[in-house]
Amino acid sequence: MQWNFYLSGILYGRFYEEEQEVFVSRRDAMSGHFLPGEPLSGEVDEYFVQLCKRSLREFFCNKEEYEKIIEKGAEHGVTAFGEEFTKRRAEAYIQRNCKAAKDLFYEDGKIYALLMSARDYTAVLVRDGYEDKTVLSKWKEMYPEETANVSFAGTFFVDTRDGERLATDVYLPEKEGEKAGKKIPAVLVRTPYGKKKGVEIYYRFVQRGYALVVQDTRGREESTGKWQPNYYEVEDGDDTLNWIAGQEWSDGQVSMTGGSYLGYVQWAAAASGNPHLKAMLSNVCAGSAFTDLPRRGGCFTSGMLAWAFAMSEKKFVPDRMIRDDWDRVLDMRPLEEIPKKALGKEIPFLTEWLGHKDMDEMWRRTSWKERYAGGPVPALILSGWFDDNGMGTTEALDLVKDWPEGTWKTILGPWKHGGNTEYDLHGIYMGEDALRYDVDLQSMMWLDHFLKGIDNGIERTPKVEYYTLGENKWKTADSWPPENGKVTRIDLKGERDSYIYDPDNPATHIIDMSENEIEVPEDYTQEEMREDFLLFSSEPFEKPVTVTGDIVAHLFVSCDCPDTDLVLRMTDVDENGKSVKLADGVMGVKYRNGFGAPQYMEPGKVYEVTIRTTKISNTFLPGHRMRFTVTSSAKNFIFPNSNTKGGFNSEEKQKATVRIHQDGAYQSYVEVVMY
Repeated sequence: MQWNFYLSGILYGRFYEEEQEVFVSRRDAMSGHFLPGEPLSGEVDEYFVQLCKRSLREFFCNKEEYEKIIEKGAEHGVTAFGEEFTKRRAEAYIQRNCKAAKDLFYEDGKIYALLMSARDYTAVLVRDGYEDKTVLSKWKEMYPEETANVSFAGTFFVDTRDGERLATDVYLPEKEGEKAGKKIPAVLVRTPYGKKKGVEIYYRFVQRGYALVVQDTRGREESTGKWQPNYYEVEDGDDTLNWIAGQEWSDGQVSMTGGSYLGYVQWAAAASGNPHLKAMLSNVCAGSAFTDLPRRGGCFTSGMLAWAFAMSEKKFVPDRMIRDDWDRVLDMRPLEEIPKKALGKEIPFLTEWLGHKDMDEMWRRTSWKERYAGGPVPALILSGWFDDNGMGTTEALDLVKDWPEGTWKTILGPWKHGGNTEYDLHGIYMGEDALRYDVDLQSMMWLDHFLKGIDNGIERTPKVEYYTLGENKWKTADSWPPENGKVTRIDLKGERDSYIYDPDNPATHIIDMSENEIEVPEDYTQEEMREDFLLFSSEPFEKPVTVTGDIVAHLFVSCDCPDTDLVLRMTDVDENGKSVKLADGVMGVKYRNGFGAPQYMEPGKVYEVTIRTTKISNTFLPGHRMRFTVTSSAKNFIFPNSNTKGGFNSEEKQKATVRIHQDGAYQSYVEVVMY
């Protein structure tokens, strides 16, 4: 039996089941030829793992076991080796409680396709002849022509305005019958993780007729200069776009793509106002320091320390994120000493960050939002409710909301920073339709429309596609937040109005530090029993209530210390009292009027603190409660505030009595958008 492997609609391999062995013929992207068949060994399988994040060898080994579950027809099944699947309608079994789900599509008890979604693309392994029963039919409709081959044009060095050299690889499409010297648009990827790492994923752009330019950002791998995250990216992006436009193969039009830091550099380049940037595929983009990371709300995000460790060398070292002693590491003081004690060496950019306590020129230089000087750049913006750079996407959505019709679109899913790959986040089920198979198709159509002028209708699709938890349903809108919502004020009324916060006994932000995912949903039921939590819960709802957007809290606070932090969470509490985090926000109280200079509290005085949370769309089902919690610490997320003027990096500490006022002129409240 023959199976075909596709990535973003492009055929990359043919698999043949022969008795007890599977053979594969891989397509060489450079020549376009299929290589001679070979056994699907571990080494060959690793090539496909790089493309789809799953083991195809494992799939073929276990296929018979999967089909036993399908034949039983049960709603839920577990294989002999512990993989868990749930039946979705009468079409597929979706894999549960794993970080890279396999969706098994079946007919007459037999699997005919394996769909594997990732952050911004989908891979399909399908029985020969069954392609049209999958998302591949849409690819075939939009892209019936043959794809191009990939030609490596070489490594070049882009000169920056201040004399550094940015190592840049260029890949060009080669297609039989096309005239030599044809000028084409380009897709630019700027990365601090190594321009060779996983580059095959981007070949899909070359095969669809784009030049691919992949660059090591300043101070990383082969590029010269100082590695200072975010600091040089506006200028370096501008210089790189100008360099691309000057190449003999370039038609002067460039799009950018990538996620996280690779999303940040897109908005930084757009901030420069460079005329050659014609589109962006912005995925889980990082934002400005005091809105997103590493200084969200003026606090210092300890949750990014795993990333900082991995970025401590000129080359990305992901193994440094994985430790079993993070609790001990996070307790080390002063913070500047953590890298030396935990890694045996300094991390210069971390030292630099810690030397700038308030918003100053260094931090402002890293804010693409504050520095944005360009006009609209058509942007397809992808993110999720539990993306730990979600506030970066919030900044992007704030920026584009008044741009001309058809110049922006967003897809917001029930995803963490890693994206469109899991049905269960930390044991919380996102629903059977949580994953999308069409993100890469929409992305390619976006580029084709804005760089090639193809009238494919992508700009006329809904501006906003978003997923509502509780209902577990995708919806569309023409604005963000969606139109027709009602801003609703909810006064915070609870049994207590004060607590004592001890920086030596901080509350826990429930994450796995080694996972490098800060915003995941979790069950906070036990944590909320702490004495330093205030709980504000609604009565059980009699009918469904939907909240979509971000929450704005207005807290009136008094304290017997000059400073403290406030951590606000919104949770969904079910009939059994299980309280699951949906959104959160943090604020250092001394920065309540701005991050430029601290304004400390005086005992006996009441201060208003405004906190904006992460985004969410959630339907509170009948019998559920909406809950808001307030506390002053979140270990693993932010370094605990000392409650002194020394803030988060002080060895001097004191306990703080914090009161959240709930009456009269000082009635604390939140604003949510209800539907």
